[in-house]
Amino acid sequence: MKTFKEVIPFLKRNIYLIIIGILLIIIVDLVQLEVPRIIQEAIDGLSNDGFTKNNLKNSALLILGLTVFMTTLRFFWRLTLLGSAWTIDRDLRKKYYNHLMYLSSNFFNKQKTGDLMAYATNDMNAIRMLIGFGFVTGVDIIFLSIMTIRKMIIIDSKLTLFAIIPLPLLSLIIMILGKRIHKKFNKVQKTFSNLSGIVQESISGIRVVKAFVQEEKELEKVSSSAYDYVKENIDLVKINAIFHPSFMLIIGFSMLIVLVYGGEATIVGKITMGQFIAFFQYLGMFIWPMIAIGWVVNLYQRGTVSLKRLNKIFAIKSEINDDNADFSLTKINGKINIKNLKFKYKEDSPNIFNGINLEIKENETLAIVGKTGCGKSTIIDLLTRVYNPPKNSIFLDDKDIYDFPLQILRENLVMVPQDIFLFSDTIAGNISLGYPNADRKLIEDVAKKAEVYEDIMEFENGFDTIIGERGVTLSGGQKQRIAIARAFLKNPKILILDDSLSAIDTKTETRILKNLIDLRENKTTIIIAHRISSIQHANNIIVIGDGKIIEKGNHTDLLELNGIYRDLFEKQQIEEKIKEI
Repeated sequence: MKTFKEVIPFLKRNIYLIIIGILLIIIVDLVQLEVPRIIQEAIDGLSNDGFTKNNLKNSALLILGLTVFMTTLRFFWRLTLLGSAWTIDRDLRKKYYNHLMYLSSNFFNKQKTGDLMAYATNDMNAIRMLIGFGFVTGVDIIFLSIMTIRKMIIIDSKLTLFAIIPLPLLSLIIMILGKRIHKKFNKVQKTFSNLSGIVQESISGIRVVKAFVQEEKELEKVSSSAYDYVKENIDLVKINAIFHPSFMLIIGFSMLIVLVYGGEATIVGKITMGQFIAFFQYLGMFIWPMIAIGWVVNLYQRGTVSLKRLNKIFAIKSEINDDNADFSLTKINGKINIKNLKFKYKEDSPNIFNGINLEIKENETLAIVGKTGCGKSTIIDLLTRVYNPPKNSIFLDDKDIYDFPLQILRENLVMVPQDIFLFSDTIAGNISLGYPNADRKLIEDVAKKAEVYEDIMEFENGFDTIIGERGVTLSGGQKQRIAIARAFLKNPKILILDDSLSAIDTKTETRILKNLIDLRENKTTIIIAHRISSIQHANNIIVIGDGKIIEKGNHTDLLELNGIYRDLFEKQQIEEKIKEI
């Protein structure tokens, strides 16, 4: 039951439909078992005096009526049981997606997207087949087998015993080959995950592949992975190729025994011709459960493999959580304190920071500069709790950051990152991501303030233009400005721009910053930038190096220090003059 712990709540939620479906199956089986009896009576009646053509017609009409009745009930049990399976499939997919949303960035750093897609496709389908057909067929097998054998025993108990002598071999086949199916399907799923990951990566990076003329190499990678997937599937097919024919061989022996001994019993008069034919029909009904056992075992092995794979994902707990949150906190004013911050990504790696101390007053603007890899973005990742900072090292409004529920933290703090992600949606839809009910005028206003309005209006459909995956149809500067407009529309208490003006020309940058100063009045802003022109207006500027703050002050103060900041400023001034020339 441990394997099914994640689906049991969904089964309970649909229990009434499942029970109705199972009852309909049982009724169908009971009615089905009556058909051979009617045929038996009709055949035996042919040799009796007084049996007329009308009696034969009545038997035929009765069989026809029962067939129509069974057809109707079969429709409804499929509707209830298979419908429930699809409902459970939907709920399980939703739970899986919600769980992924709950997990931290560390999980996605280690897990391939292709693997996660495999869980959401192949594994989910295997589970749905187990729930929709496996359990249902299992009930059908048990009930129909018991009732069929009972009917056969009523006709001739000795003949029934002979007929089922070969059947214990089925248990042996199921036990041996079932385990092999389980192991092999696990390998199939792993190779499918690998194939999905390679294909997803190749398609996502198609521009890079083409730019470096690596089409053949990528094709070889995909082909090699596809070959492994096919090979594992063929190995699984080989096992199934033994599994099902073995069943038919055993069933064939049973039919042979019945034909010989049953025919002899009919000749000597121990059973009637009608009983012999009915017995053969019951044996035919008994063949379905025997065949279905192999199918159910196959579904069970596949479904449980997939469930175990999913259970491993569900068992992963996010280290980014609300375990210590105070849910009475519902707003953030914007004051930030960082005290003696020390941090490293792994236990065995060196510290990125060796005691950062910093205060950002409410409604002020802080700028952060430093060499690539000095930890500028890491400070932001800790502040937004992409990664967990050490306890008692980051405070908001004089409260430990862990006191604030994640939802409150992220509603009041918006970051425009270096790597802009846009959805394959309209431009308006991307801008209004954090404020879905925003009217068009508000969306247009923030687009103007982000200096992207004119660019948008040049598109044929304006704000209703569908951009490609990850905004592939836009330039780098357009993507950055749309992301800035998105942040402006959200209007958070704390806004963070993490080098999000790097792809924008200097003149446009100046206009955006002027609009930012007006928009960010009475709000806290943090800007990470390489260009000094982006941060001159900041109340405070810090320069990070060697895991600590090595310079701090406003633009004028830092120039007077004649340190790293001044050196960086002068180099950029020279670069700008060269560009102008």
